[in-house]
Amino acid sequence: MGSLDGLVAVVTGGGRGIGREHALLFAAEGAKVVVNDLGGGGDGTGATAGPAQEVADEIVKNGGQAVASPHNVADEAGAQGIVDTAVEAFGKLDILVNNAGVLRDNVLVNVTPEDWDVVVAVSLRGTYLVTRAAAKHWRERSKAGDQPTASVINTTSESGLFANPAQANYAAAKSGVSTFTQVIAKELKRYGVRANAIAPRARTRLTEVIGGKVVEQIQPKEGKFDAWHPANVAPFVAYLASPGCPLTGESFVVGGGRVHRVRPWQLDDNWQLKTDGRWSVDELTKAVDELGPPERVKGLGE
Repeated sequence: MGSLDGLVAVVTGGGRGIGREHALLFAAEGAKVVVNDLGGGGDGTGATAGPAQEVADEIVKNGGQAVASPHNVADEAGAQGIVDTAVEAFGKLDILVNNAGVLRDNVLVNVTPEDWDVVVAVSLRGTYLVTRAAAKHWRERSKAGDQPTASVINTTSESGLFANPAQANYAAAKSGVSTFTQVIAKELKRYGVRANAIAPRARTRLTEVIGGKVVEQIQPKEGKFDAWHPANVAPFVAYLASPGCPLTGESFVVGGGRVHRVRPWQLDDNWQLKTDGRWSVDELTKAVDELGPPERVKGLGE
């Protein structure tokens, strides 16, 4: 018996890296899997059905059930096609993992509008489109008396949570994903849906090479636990997807043997200015000088 027996899962970006590990583990835990991957490059260019089909074939070879989906998450018809593939192949959808993402890193003054649009289209728009299509499916089931026990797991990033330089486009998209996750957790609760986000720490084609150089710090070391292997992320995602998981509306940094909750936006009671009426600029200048700048809270990656 697996933790996901009888459930149907979609994994976007499931043809390589972290998404591939999600898909393989989900299948090993008993889920029927739609492996979605456009098959493009890490910068969002190109397309091939090969990666998604290869993972689906591997799952079937190992005794599981899977189908491939080459649909584009950033396209409205493509997003609907992903959900339709799950329903047509397996009769329903229970789990959605929004994992697809691309990078086009550069400092702000060199980020072109195309670089911005492509990254935001895949990471943020794609997450919205596929989740909306899935939410419509769950709403219809709920209204028909078949109340789902469903789960959405979105992929944010420490770049979006803690602001990495030279990733304005990616960070903005991933920060949006985390907030989007909180919103849908509240909205979709009525349909039996939970939603959480993970910021994965793993070695993938998007993270192991920076500026044309291999990042040695995240390469495996002989005889030591490979803390950066993408398979380390999948078990917590499978837990979040399992029907017995109570967590919703949360974001977590996940990698190696570590799962760390990230606090959502909140007011800082240690840094606030109050007056009985309207502030003047001179009064604010004096008040801020007396209070001092806010204390910087370092991100988990710093």
